Amino acid sequence: MANDLRGSVDGWDFKSYVLGMLFYRFISENLAEYLNRQEREAGAPDFNYAELSDDQAEFGRESIVAEKGFFILPSELFVNIRATAQGNENLNETLEAVFKNIEGSAVGTDSEDDLKGLFDDLDVNSTRLGSTVAKRNATLVKLLEAIGDLPLGDFADNTIDIFGDAYEYLMGMYASSAGKSGGEYYTPQEVSELLSRITVVGKTSVNKVYDPAVGSGSLLLKFDKVLGKDGVRQGYFGQEINLTTYNLARINMFLHNINYEKFDIALGDTLTEPAHWDDEPFEAIVSNPPYSIKWEGDANPLLINDPRFAPAGVLAPKSKADLAFTMHILSWLAVNGTAAIVEFPGVLYRGGAEKKIRKYLIDNNYVDAVIQLPPDLFFGTTIGTCIIVLKKSKTDSSVLFIDGAAEFTRSGNKNKLTDENQAKILDAFAGREEIEYFSRLVSNDEISENDYNIAVSSYVEAVDTREVIDIRELNAEIEQIVARQAELRTSIDAIVADLEGTK
Repeated sequence: MANDLRGSVDGWDFKSYVLGMLFYRFISENLAEYLNRQEREAGAPDFNYAELSDDQAEFGRESIVAEKGFFILPSELFVNIRATAQGNENLNETLEAVFKNIEGSAVGTDSEDDLKGLFDDLDVNSTRLGSTVAKRNATLVKLLEAIGDLPLGDFADNTIDIFGDAYEYLMGMYASSAGKSGGEYYTPQEVSELLSRITVVGKTSVNKVYDPAVGSGSLLLKFDKVLGKDGVRQGYFGQEINLTTYNLARINMFLHNINYEKFDIALGDTLTEPAHWDDEPFEAIVSNPPYSIKWEGDANPLLINDPRFAPAGVLAPKSKADLAFTMHILSWLAVNGTAAIVEFPGVLYRGGAEKKIRKYLIDNNYVDAVIQLPPDLFFGTTIGTCIIVLKKSKTDSSVLFIDGAAEFTRSGNKNKLTDENQAKILDAFAGREEIEYFSRLVSNDEISENDYNIAVSSYVEAVDTREVIDIRELNAEIEQIVARQAELRTSIDAIVADLEGTK
């Protein structure tokens, strides 16, 4: 569908249209099903919100917004706009008005921040959709038809999850085709699941989950799969610096049926303008922050006194913010919580300020485990990243090192963590067991003696895959080769002498 419709629009850019229209269909059907169920349970078996007049629907606007966070007139539902799209010469203007009305329905309510700007990237008047209004409308008709034809089930049959699955699948495909520009905002599903499972080992529920570099939100939403729909009691929290991706994350929450009062995704720079001071601490934190990006660091004199960074006595380098995210996460982690962070491998062994931060983490016994991941898992990079697991209430003074570099299956042009690969890593992590060539429990004292290097390869011996050679057998073989060489040389000399005599 995306390939057929995008025309001159780049694949990664066109995602805004496909995912935005998918979201429009979702909230339309979600609202209609909710109202239909209520009315039918109240004694109106034939009630159909889509067939109601706008005037009749207006009477319930206030209560609907209070419950669902938004309101859509019957005439502006996806199904009704689609039905008249083919003959609507002003389709672009109609859709623009519908999107503004949906966002406007939340103005002045508790859900305003969660709905504001959700359709900003779905520009129905962009020349990228076509050089004329007629051509743009033709593309929009095709888009409505394509989204409308997707077999996403009936809300009444509890198949709502398929919307979220479709969204995640599309995000993965777009990130794959877009390379770095797409992968920067998307963590592969199997990595997301591994991180989530690490943070909830031994638990059936958590109070709040948080991601300071939330991207498209896939990491947070894995808790639904891992713990079930009621496994996160108080909500999902995150912050994203990129506006487009911030919108995608909020859409992702809605498409996974996380209602507005259950999530709080903020826009802004987590390191310098954190948005959730009033919500921390968090029992589970998962994150895949951008690797080695620049930040203000010691150029901002206020940051060294920031309670998130001050305990280490030093700030992460201006050119590498990786451990600034780590310190922020540690600061906001609950005493009984666990954080799992995907890190660029350089943070494990680089010197300078980063070594001082590692020293603080190790000396205060905050590092629970370091897990080496296989290479080529992520979009846009082939490096083998790692996971640092943090805890504030450990039961020992050691760090578990796990070498999962070989735990993958090649799938297409990327490596994948299968269920078996994840299970092997998780079992070793949960049991804190030592397995030859795979995992080792190392005391903080030994790490200190090793100059606070926490690279997995420094502690877990790799399997020696070199072929064992029997030197006596090899020498005997060489002797045979030398003897055979002498025989051949004698034969060649005789042939040459014979040829010379003939001449």
